[in-house]
Amino acid sequence: MGGAGAEGGGLERSLPSSDYLTPKAFELDRESIFAREWFCAAREEDVPGPGDHRVIEYAGESLLLVRTKAGVLKAHYNVCRHRGARICDSDARWDLQLRGGIAQGMIRCPYHSWCYSLDGDLVAAGGMGEGPAFDKAAFGLYPAGVACWGGFVFLNLMPGEAPDFGEALGEAPRRLANYPLEDLRTARSIDYEVGANWKLILENYNECYHCGPVHPELCALVPEFRRNGGMHLDWELGIPHRDGATTYTRTGTTDRACFPGLSEEEKVRHKGELLYPNLMFSVSSDHAAAFILWPMGPDRTRVQCRFLFHRDEIGKAGFDPLDAVEFWDLVNRQDWAVCERVQRGIGARVHDFGHYSPLEDYSLDIRRYVTDRRQRLRGA
Repeated sequence: MGGAGAEGGGLERSLPSSDYLTPKAFELDRESIFAREWFCAAREEDVPGPGDHRVIEYAGESLLLVRTKAGVLKAHYNVCRHRGARICDSDARWDLQLRGGIAQGMIRCPYHSWCYSLDGDLVAAGGMGEGPAFDKAAFGLYPAGVACWGGFVFLNLMPGEAPDFGEALGEAPRRLANYPLEDLRTARSIDYEVGANWKLILENYNECYHCGPVHPELCALVPEFRRNGGMHLDWELGIPHRDGATTYTRTGTTDRACFPGLSEEEKVRHKGELLYPNLMFSVSSDHAAAFILWPMGPDRTRVQCRFLFHRDEIGKAGFDPLDAVEFWDLVNRQDWAVCERVQRGIGARVHDFGHYSPLEDYSLDIRRYVTDRRQRLRGA
C-alpha cells in the first residue's frame, strides 16, 4: 500500500479496484470489520420502553435488540439455543404467522416454545425436565455487545473480543460535547438503495474535493467548499456558511431555535463526524443528519438517513422539518449518483486502482482503516 509510482505522478493509490468489486473482498470486510467492530444499529428512541424490540439484520446475522424490564438495552442473536430456529421472522411466503417472537415480556421460539427472559436467560423448556441433567443457565441466548453514545445504539457481533468502545468513538464525544445529542429525535427518515460499495460511500463523505462539481447548491451555502476542497478549513471549529446563513437548508436559515448550549461559533457553523464502519453524522445548529450504512454486497449499500431535531422543537405546533429534509435529500442523491458512477467505472479492465489527490488526504483514512483491521484479523 505505497505510493503510486511513476505512472501516478507520485500520488497515493487507493485500495485496489477489486476491494470494491468482488465477493471475496466483501467477505473479508465482513470477517475483519463487520463481525468485529462496533457498528451503529439504531437510536435509543427505537426501543423506548420495556419489552420494545427491533430485529437488526447486519453482515449476514440477525440480532434482537430489546429493552428489558429494568430499562436496560440488550442484544441477542435471533436464534434459539435448542435447534437454531429464528425466533423473530416472517412466514409471509406461506401466508401464515407462526406463534413466537417477543410478547408479554418474554422471548419465545415458535418451533418448540422454548422461552427466554428479555435478558436472554432460558426460563422454560417443555419436556426437558429439571435438575443437573439439564442446566437452564447454560442455554441462554447468544449475546451481542451493546453500547450507547449520544442516543445512538452500537452493537458488536463478538462481544468477547470487542475493541474498547471509547476508542472506537475517537474524538467525536469531545468535538460534539455541546450538542444535546441524546435529546434529539427522528422527525423523518429516508432509506436509499445505493449501487455502490460501502467504502466508496465513506470515502466520498470524507472529502470535499468533489463538492464543487457535484454539489452546486451546497457550495452556494458554503462557498469555501469551492476553494481547495475545503482542506484549508478548520474542521474542528466547524464549517462556516455564507454570510447570514446558519444551517443546512436552501436558504441557509430556519425558524427553528438553535440547540441549547452551543458556542457562538457552533450557532453559525456545521460539523461532521465519520464513525467507522457505518455512521456518517452531520450536525447544524438546529438539526442533525445521521447516515447509517448497511452493506448488502460488494456493489450494494442501503443508507438510512435519519433527520434529527430537538424533542422540544418537534413538540411545537407547526413543526415542519422539510426545509432541512429536502435540502439534504438533494445533496444525498447527488452523492449516491456519483458513487454509483465510480462503482461502475472502476470495473473497467484497465482500472486497477485509483489515485488520491492532495485534496483527498482524509480519504486515505479508509485505506488505513481497512488495512489495519485486516492485519488484526491475520494476527488474531
